[in-house]
Order: sequence, then C-alpha cells, then structure tokens
Amino acid sequence: MVLHLPVPLDAILDRTVVLGYGRTGFRLRHRSWSPLPPDALRGRTAAVTGANSGIGKAIAAGLTGLGAAVTLLVRDESRGAAAAAQIAAVTAGVTPEVERCDVSDLADIRRFATGFVQRTERLDVLVHNAGVLPAARGESPQGHEICLATHVLGPLLLTEQLAPAMTRAASGRVILVSSGGMYTQTVPDGDFEYRTGEYHGATAYARTKRMQVALTPILSDRYAAEGISVHCMHPGWVDTPGVATSLPRFRALTRPLLRTPAQGADTAVWLAATDVASGRFWHDRRARPEHYLRRTAESAAAAERVWQYCAAAAGISAA
Repeated sequence: MVLHLPVPLDAILDRTVVLGYGRTGFRLRHRSWSPLPPDALRGRTAAVTGANSGIGKAIAAGLTGLGAAVTLLVRDESRGAAAAAQIAAVTAGVTPEVERCDVSDLADIRRFATGFVQRTERLDVLVHNAGVLPAARGESPQGHEICLATHVLGPLLLTEQLAPAMTRAASGRVILVSSGGMYTQTVPDGDFEYRTGEYHGATAYARTKRMQVALTPILSDRYAAEGISVHCMHPGWVDTPGVATSLPRFRALTRPLLRTPAQGADTAVWLAATDVASGRFWHDRRARPEHYLRRTAESAAAAERVWQYCAAAAGISAA
C-alpha cells in the first residue's frame, strides 16, 4: 500500500518550492512511504544515461541495489568505469556495465543502439537522465542546439532505437528526468533551436525540460501497444557536480536546502520498480500538475508541433 502526506499539506509543500523541492519536503514525505522490496528489480535490466555522477549515478546505484542488471550510458568511459566501481562498493560487489553513448549525438546513439539491441535479450527500464546547462549556445554534431539535442532529440531517438529490446520485456518503462525549473517556461512556438533573441543557458535548459513533460503523454500513447510505459519526473533541488559547475551562485544560496543525489533519484528508482499510470509527471512519488502558471500551459496543437519538429529532427517517424 502506498501512503502519502495528506493532499493539502503535500500541495502546500509543493507550492512553496523551497520546502517542497528541498530536503525538507523529501524528509517529510519520506516518513509515509513504504520501503521498496530489496529484490524489486531482480532479474530485470536497466540503462541510465548521464550516469557518471550526481543523480544519474544515484539512480544507477538505486536500481542495482534492487537487483537490476544496470548499464551506465556515458560519454567518458573512464569516468563511467570509476562510477561503476563506486556503485559496486555500495551494492554488495555488483558492478554495472559501462557503454559509451553520447546522447547529444544522433549518430552515436544509432551506433550504440544497433549493437545493444542485437546482443541484449531485453531491456526493462530506460532512464533518460543526461543533462547540460551551457553558459553559451552550442550545437550538437548534427547542428542542433545542445539542450534540445541532449534533453529531447537524443532521448526520442534512443527510446525509438531501444524499443525492440523493451518490447521483449514484460513491461518496459521509460523514465525522463525533468526539472522543476520547467514550471517557469512554456513550449516554444517555433524557434525550437533557440536561434533568435539573447541566449540564456538556464532558459534553454528549462524550456527543453518543459518539452520533455509536454511530450510524455504523446510518447506514452506511441508505445502503449508495445507494452512500454513512459513517465516523467523531477528530482527537486539536488546538490550535484552539475549544479556546482553551472549554477554556483544558486548552490551557494541554497546549499543547506539541497537534497542529496540519492534523495533526488528516489522517485526515478520508485517508478522503475512500481506499476503506475503511464504518461504522467511525478515528484516525490506523487503525480504532480504539469502547470502552476496559466501562461505556461500549452495547447494540444502546440504540443503536437513540438512533437512533429523533434521527431523529424531526430530522424524518426511521427506517425
């Protein structure tokens, strides 16, 4: 049985942002949660992008600790090997596999996925965690704005490429790690590549995270017939190397409030091990509203335009 804080109290925590997204919200909510069975993912397989450090490494460790055979998908294999060794040190010597896959590079995704699907019997869980928050506008090898490439186009293509392996699982599931920052943005109406106006990395980050949330129901419908569910979540405010590098001022101001990577990873691990409705947005083991500000709400037509553009840019059929 899943227990929660009373809805009004939980909603108040969420609306305060500082309390709900920080460690206070996690600690208060955590008291009412039932622990996951220690073998909840025994016999299952999982892949996690951006698993070298921070939330991604914590997700991989959480999945491994529940019995899953985990593959770390990373750009830097030496850092991936170090992360795998660190995970093994806290999970009874179970060492994740490490595979190179740059999720901002569509060609590298195809290279990796082709071999992985051929040699892998099944994939139960795919976690899209890799993220970037650039100081200046940059582009992927295919010429796409780097946040769009990393947070949206890469996950779309990787999901499509790995779908055959996920279909072979009893109930494959895809988990997108978004951000609470997406609440400040709406999906762009055109200029998906952020080519006009003054570029701000934090805005590019937040609006591509908004695009992840807008696309989740579309992806849920797309893969439902294959038995694959699609979920999106945000981890709250987490103290990670990425935050220290990209948002040093924010970290300095909020450090006493920030969650540990394991706390930020909790809902992603829980989604991997728990049967819940597909196509929804989650935080701290509870489905959350996708919008708190009226101005950020996109129409179905706007979400469809995002889908059509991104599917074409990723090289997959939007049908």
